[in-house]
Amino acid sequence: MARAYGRVAVLYGGHSAEREVSLKSGAAVLAALERQGVDAIGYDPADGGLAGLEVLAPDRVFIALHGRGGEDGTLQGALELLGLPYTGSGVLASALGMDKQRTKLVWEALGLPTPAGRILAANADWEAVVAELGLPLIVKPVHEGSTLGISIVDSGAALEAAYHEAARFDAQVMAERFIAGEEYTVSLLGDAILPAIRVEVPGGFYDYEAKYLADDTRYHLPCGLAADAEAALGALCRDAFAAIGGEGWGRVDVMRDAEGCFWLLEVNTVPGMTDHSLVPQAAAHSGLDFDALVLRILDTTLEAAPE
Repeated sequence: MARAYGRVAVLYGGHSAEREVSLKSGAAVLAALERQGVDAIGYDPADGGLAGLEVLAPDRVFIALHGRGGEDGTLQGALELLGLPYTGSGVLASALGMDKQRTKLVWEALGLPTPAGRILAANADWEAVVAELGLPLIVKPVHEGSTLGISIVDSGAALEAAYHEAARFDAQVMAERFIAGEEYTVSLLGDAILPAIRVEVPGGFYDYEAKYLADDTRYHLPCGLAADAEAALGALCRDAFAAIGGEGWGRVDVMRDAEGCFWLLEVNTVPGMTDHSLVPQAAAHSGLDFDALVLRILDTTLEAAPE
């Protein structure tokens, strides 16, 4: 089976704010491929761009680049032009998934539940934003992942400062009604919906530190939902992923409010693959170890040609 893949280039690193996480994801994926006898080589586009990738002459690409330049459709478009099969979603879904506001607009148009939100500007009427969306609010960069630049605010006075913090990471910033409750994440692998994970953070906010650095973040597997509720959550996440044209594999993050209603937050089209990451945890719970998961993701490049 390893020979069927040919030479696989694992792309990681890059120039985005998620570079360090991407390096860890890529190193883990590369090690798994090597353990399974795949002819794999790691490549950081920050070192030589697309020209350097062409020199490696890969047969297919495993994308472990998080954030802009790797997850937003630009790389996917380049790989299409090069005729290289790659893991994950195509150009359109990658671009949409990286844009939280436009993802929200698609979901709203299809009647899928997602918290009300709007784009902010430096000269916004902060009290008018509060009047429109209510409090508390969550403020975040539109095109960043890993919860970089995100703040929760409970007053109009704090909203402006949160805007400027998020604007350090992105020219576009959005505010969204904050959903208090339990946080869940659902991983999708091909046609399979992996077991939902409930994320519990002692500090109450699943930020960058809680995701990648803290040792006290708890991941509940099984998630604790009744079977019918977990099935409904999985179906919702499958529909949310399909709505943006997602393919191959991905992850959808959701909040559940005090009334038991689920609210879609965002899609990850190139989820993390570190030792703290959620897709490997969900896969392991369903009987798929890390190496098998990596090969299953890579298998998707054999199942469909580039668009």
